[in-house]
Amino acid sequence: MSFAASERPRHFASDNYAGVCPEVWEALRSADANHSQGYGDDPHTAEARERFRTLFESECEVHFAFNGTAANSLVIAAACAPFQAVICHAYAHIETDESNAPGFFAHGIKTLPIGSPSGKLEPDAVERVFRQRRDIHASEPRVLSLTQSTELGTVYSPEELSSLCQRAHSLGMVVHVDGARFSNAAASLGVSPAELTWKAGVDALCFGGTKNGMLASEAVVFFNQDLARHFKRRCKQAGQLASKMRYHAAQWNGMLSAGAWLRRAQHANEMARLLSDRLRSVPGVRLLQPVEANAVFVDFSPGLAEGLLALGWRFYTDVGPGGARLMCAWNTSREDVEEFVQHAIVTAGAKSAPKSR
Repeated sequence: MSFAASERPRHFASDNYAGVCPEVWEALRSADANHSQGYGDDPHTAEARERFRTLFESECEVHFAFNGTAANSLVIAAACAPFQAVICHAYAHIETDESNAPGFFAHGIKTLPIGSPSGKLEPDAVERVFRQRRDIHASEPRVLSLTQSTELGTVYSPEELSSLCQRAHSLGMVVHVDGARFSNAAASLGVSPAELTWKAGVDALCFGGTKNGMLASEAVVFFNQDLARHFKRRCKQAGQLASKMRYHAAQWNGMLSAGAWLRRAQHANEMARLLSDRLRSVPGVRLLQPVEANAVFVDFSPGLAEGLLALGWRFYTDVGPGGARLMCAWNTSREDVEEFVQHAIVTAGAKSAPKSR
């Protein structure tokens, strides 16, 4: 079956396009059954925090935010004085997609971006940027911000994280992880959340829920308790303290209780691998990055991307160093993948066919 642009049920532009998964709707219905205390003093929020502590094998402190921009920025603001800075990748969301929100929540701070072809940072590059600052005349690097999985769809192994965290801590920095797709990284690596966070040295994680089938809820998980001081007040001041917080927390209970957070991410990753495998057979398509999570980066031959967009498909062509990004979600189906690939094959053939005279 083919669809017009307005009718096509699913796309590859972003996992934000996907709807809300059944586990979350069920949890929301449960939270809606009765009156309950506000601002986090309710049983659903208490249960969610305990579930996080069990998941991470840690007495971590947990807060909730409406979106990833606020979560990232408030953590960075909690760690930075106005004269300090954040070292991050050149494609990090805090550098390219958050309208300098960290600088808004902590006036004066700036980002110090580092480029690399893989989307991942390396310890020596981090230290070079740290040491090239001109003492009191420049911003003082205070936070190392990593993205897991990265904006190019790659993932940091526990060993890579540990190496980066050790170097950052030796330089007096703290480590923040933008985990908008943390579930996809954990699913890809097959290791525990603890191994990808505090056991490697991570101080704070912004654990993304929205991109994995949830409704506007991100969890801020502090392993370094010093950073969490006054964080609830920061959330209140920033308009991120939900009066009916049980609706945020209950979503996490639905996702964490039976492992749906991991299962949904595994499916998205599987669809990305299937998509990349199938696209290898399409003339005029070249893979640009390793497919390690739920993103597929490709280079389309001239006219192919335009042809697919004209057929109603949606995907981004302005993310990263070039090419197109195809993102799979928790509800991407094999049929979606096959239809897209068939349209790509037909469009590639039409572009390459000789014109009649």
